This record gives sequence, structure tokens and C-alpha cells, in this order.
Amino acid sequence: MPFRTLDTADLAGKRALVRVDFNVPVDGGKITDDTRLRAALPTIHYLSTKGAKVILLAHFDRPKGKVVPEMSLAFVAEPLGKLLEQDVAFASDCVGPAAAEVVNAMENGGVALLENVRFHAGEEKNDPAFAAQLAENGDLYVDDAFSAAHRAHASTEALARILPAYPGLAMQRELDALDAALGNPKKPVLGIVGGSKVSTKLDLLNNLVAKLDRLAIGGGMANTFLFAQGHDVGGSLCEKDLADTARQIIATAQKSGCELLLPIDVVVAKKVAPGVDAETRDLSDVQGDDLILDAGPKSAQRLIEAMDSSQTLIWNGPLGVFEVPPFDEATVSAAKHAAKLAKSGKIVAVAGGGDTVAALNHAGVSADFTFVSTAGGAFLEWMEGKTLPGVAALEV
Repeated sequence: MPFRTLDTADLAGKRALVRVDFNVPVDGGKITDDTRLRAALPTIHYLSTKGAKVILLAHFDRPKGKVVPEMSLAFVAEPLGKLLEQDVAFASDCVGPAAAEVVNAMENGGVALLENVRFHAGEEKNDPAFAAQLAENGDLYVDDAFSAAHRAHASTEALARILPAYPGLAMQRELDALDAALGNPKKPVLGIVGGSKVSTKLDLLNNLVAKLDRLAIGGGMANTFLFAQGHDVGGSLCEKDLADTARQIIATAQKSGCELLLPIDVVVAKKVAPGVDAETRDLSDVQGDDLILDAGPKSAQRLIEAMDSSQTLIWNGPLGVFEVPPFDEATVSAAKHAAKLAKSGKIVAVAGGGDTVAALNHAGVSADFTFVSTAGGAFLEWMEGKTLPGVAALEV
């Protein structure tokens, strides 16, 4: 990867401006899930133990360039300090005298958190002048927020072009995993794309069919492809106006030598509700009032066999309405098999996207995948083949 790495940096006594993602879920002023804080700990520890002054930059919510007291990051300093087992100083601004005062008082190995960068309009405008103000408090820049890398903002893009820039340890791990999945993967490569609508994943599908050996399509979007092939999908979610687009994707896949795996059987019900009567049907047996809510057991087994003959798996989106059993069975069986293969070293399994992470957690297998990205939009744009500004800015 064409990046400087932190192990090559002279860190002792240096001010390291570290972009982290602390846009955490909050209820009543309390953090309800500290995953994003924990994700930043390895990089903070590394810099701190090397004698750097660790100065954290982050955003919280959408204040739209104005100071909104309820969106202050002040509440993060104490819980972060507990996780680090050291005090975290807090500055009431991310630039200017308030930031400089806190930074100038830091000792080597100390940690400080600066106020929400989005309190300044220059952040989301990627304003070079605002980035220059941020840079006044740093000798080097570390980006450990892959989840914000698809945004060309001052603290993710412009700042990286002013100071010597490095990916943090979490960012480096994410970039290495993504390179192993799509950049330079072991072949054959199998992709799974699920979710409700084709319309939200057109760029993704068009990019993947040109790169993968096999692509399995599931969830509601599979219904659009089935409809495009002339199958009756009953009352199921289906974007019938995208039938031509689906046929074009099928044609592109054939031209590229990518085998498309669409459901060969389906699980249907009359409504979406827990414990409702569900039936498995062949595609030719779907009734007019059926709702297709999951891939059937034959489809799941065929996908499992495809995993067995692949060396790399990249997964985005569930195969059915996994939140409502029994329509989770295809997703769970496929996820468990992928996890087993990954744990035994037989496949590199990389997954990401909000619904995907939830589905893998539902199946209880997230820890056994090679890598599960929580980066959401950045992960999706990377899968779509788009350049991520925050990553490109780190390239040497």
C-alpha cells in the first residue's frame, strides 16, 4: 500500500493530530455503545507510548458549521480516559487560543481531545485556511477514521496535505483487509450483495460484476432480477421499473465472466411478522399474494458450495428479512459457514455495511470473519470502486 506507516515516524515529543471517529450513539448524555472509542485505543496507545502528544480531532452529529452546545464532544473525554487509564484533557475549540492553550500544556505521552471540528463551517467545506489553523497544533497527521474517509473535509483531506500524513493502526488494518478482498485478492473471489433495493446499489453491482468470479444476489433486490428474468414474484418488494437495468447487469456479468447466483428457491409468507406461517417454494410456484422474504434452502446450500470453492469472500447485505425469524435462516446458515471457513484459514472473508454487521452479529459470527468493517458509507463507496478522498490524501 502506498502509505507511510507509523513505525517509520519519529514520534517522541511530536504533536500528533489524530482524526478519529467519535460520532458515538448517545442516550441522555451517556454513550450507549463505545465501539468507536475502543477502535481508536491501539493508535492512541501506540503514539502515547512512543512519547508523542496525542491530539484528537473528531466530529459529532451535524451542527452545520455552528456551535451547538448539545453537540459538544466534552462528554467523551471522561469515558475515553477510563478506557485509556489516563486523563484526557479537553479543549473548548479545535483551533485558536483555546486549542493552543491545551496543546501547549501537554506532556509527552499525554492525550487531549479538541472540540467538534464541525462547529466550524470550514470543516465540511474542506477549507484550506481552516485546515491550516488545525495544522498549527500538529507536527504530523494520523487518520484513524476510515468511516469518514469518503468525505473530503478539512480534517480528513486538506489537513493530510499540509502535514506528514500516516494511516492509524485501525485505518491500516481496514486498508489491508480491503486490499485483500478486492485490490489483490486470492482467486476465485465470491461476492454476496443483499439488501432491499437494486436502486441503492447500482454502482456497487456494476463494479463487482466486472471484478468477481461469482456474485450472489439476495434480499429484496434479488426479486427485481428474478422479475427481469420473467419469474412471478407475487406481492414481493420489487423495483419493476429497473428490470431493464437488471438485465443489463446480467449481460455485463456474462461478458465479464462473472457467474451470477440468484435464488433458485424462496421462502414466502402472506405478511412479515414473527412466527408467521412460512413456506418454501420453487420459483415457478410463487403465488400472487406471496411475499418473498428469504432465500430458500437450495439457494443457501448452493451459496455454501460456492464458498467452498472460493478463496476470498466479500459480503454486503443480508439474504432475507433476517430481523424477523424465520426469514433469517439463509443469512444465518451462510454466515456460519463463511465464519467456519475463515476461522480455519480456508477463505479470506471480509464484510461490511450496517445491515451486514447487524446480520453477522445476529448469527453470532462477527468475531470469526477475517475482517468486519463498521465504516458504513466509506466501505460501500470503496466497494463501488470510488476514490475515497481521505485515503487518497494519505498516499505518498
